[in-house]
This record gives sequence, structure tokens and C-alpha cells, in this order.
Amino acid sequence: MSLSLDEVRRIARLARIELSPSETETTRDQLNGIFAFIEQLQTVDTTGIEPMSHAVDVVQRLREDKVTEFDRRADFQKIAPDVEAGLYLVPKVIE
Repeated sequence: MSLSLDEVRRIARLARIELSPSETETTRDQLNGIFAFIEQLQTVDTTGIEPMSHAVDVVQRLREDKVTEFDRRADFQKIAPDVEAGLYLVPKVIE
């Protein structure tokens, strides 16, 4: 696949990107290079290759899941201006 200058201008307009004429040509060349690389990658035979989530087999060390803070809800509700049924009451702001 190869893009023309008109197609690059249209893509730039849709993306709201302003390109000068020289930038348009440079962008076209770069995009065409990317498309050529994609075509090259698509020619590789990947039958029998299992999809991977990461290029390197990484095992993440996880920390123990334990509580590090105690429940202070009652303390905070004691100092709140208005509380009802365990909920904070606030002034109505939308009519």
C-alpha cells in the first residue's frame, strides 16, 4: 500500500494537523515506509506460533495481600458536620 500526497493531506486534515508541503512529502515517505514494513512482517509464516502477552516470559513477584491500615470510619464520622445511617450528608447543590 502506498499513499499519495492527496491522501496524506486528507489524513492530516481529518487529524486536524497542519502540514507544510515539505512536511507532507516527508510524512508520506515515513507512512509509506511504515506500510512497507507492515507488509514485510505480514509475509512471515507464523503457523504454529502461540500468541504471547509479552515478548519476554516475565513472572511478577507479588507482595502478600494484607491489611496495613485499620478502619477509621467511625472516627471520621464523629467529626463530620452531618451524618445519617453511616452516610455523610451534604447540602443539595442541584435543583
